[in-house]
Amino acid sequence: MPTSVADDIDILVKAKRSIAGDYSPQPDEPYMNDAQLDYFRRLLQAWKKAIHESSADTLQQLQDGPIREPDLNDRASSETDWGIELRTRDRQRKLIAKIDSALRRIEEGEYGYCEVTGEPIGLGRLIARPIATMTVEAQEAHERREKISRDD
Repeated sequence: MPTSVADDIDILVKAKRSIAGDYSPQPDEPYMNDAQLDYFRRLLQAWKKAIHESSADTLQQLQDGPIREPDLNDRASSETDWGIELRTRDRQRKLIAKIDSALRRIEEGEYGYCEVTGEPIGLGRLIARPIATMTVEAQEAHERREKISRDD
């Protein structure tokens, strides 16, 4: 029942396996060509589907009934596990919004390019994180600015 942060990665790996075929994006082909865009579209759709399936399992467990642990310590542990599970599902709900945004960028021809600099994000980064919207450099600069803002 409890879900960990690693589950998001496992779900992405499952999605990659589900679309595995003869094609995978290669750095020696034109950037964001039709084949690459189709690959990422299918990957994002499979990832979204896998998240929905995982969420359905959680809903079913919630509907099966309340926690009925006789021991107070066991009940507290179960409630903590459910809290973690529900926070994970909330994080995945936000992830679905990012996936939808990436799918929209594919349709609009903006996918694969940094929203800050307009430079290509890079295949390696997109394969690792298909919802990336910035290059590594732009993301690092963004995080530095965020940290400075929080420190003030």
